[in-house]
Amino acid sequence: MNDPLSIGLQIAVLLFSVAVHESAHGWVAWRCGDPTAHDLGRITLNPLRHIDPVGSLLVPGLLALSGAPVFGWARPVPVDLSRARDPRRALLLVSAAGPLSNFLLAGLAALIVVPLRGALQTEGSVAEAVALGALYAVLVNVSLALFNLLPIPPLDGFGVLAGLLPRSALGTLALLRRFGMVILLGLLLTGSLDAILRPAQQFVLRILLGR
Repeated sequence: MNDPLSIGLQIAVLLFSVAVHESAHGWVAWRCGDPTAHDLGRITLNPLRHIDPVGSLLVPGLLALSGAPVFGWARPVPVDLSRARDPRRALLLVSAAGPLSNFLLAGLAALIVVPLRGALQTEGSVAEAVALGALYAVLVNVSLALFNLLPIPPLDGFGVLAGLLPRSALGTLALLRRFGMVILLGLLLTGSLDAILRPAQQFVLRILLGR
């Protein structure tokens, strides 16, 4: 699935999905009392407001060419949770909002895939392009959600963990924060991340397509 149509669809889906992801963070932060993202115009589905040249284009493009599960990242939406009414609760809600928005997009896209899955065998048709785009929307958003839920800083899963654990654990979390990027780099270089995401994508394909 590394032909030009597939690669283009995956990149387009990713750009929209990360825009939704980052906007979800900003919107929830705004609702919790922090207007930073809102005031900067970052609560928007316009991908150009969120795009990161490396994380939104280079990395997903290389992954698509290699046939690996496509994922990436956007410029993080700026938040200042000290302005929130309840900063600790806001950390949990804002962190969870991004992955939850991706799961929601995946569910909506699945509702398109199921009735159109027969069109995936009709090469060159408009219906095939729509079905393929929806299928990639499911796969990309599931991958984005699972990746971001890893409890490793600076990913959203770490924010969820920090929001749930007692204050007595904050010292340990601060130590983990120092090594987060090293851990992430290790997952990427060793192929461990692919080992996490690919089975999830294969499970989704079995559910949606019966294969």
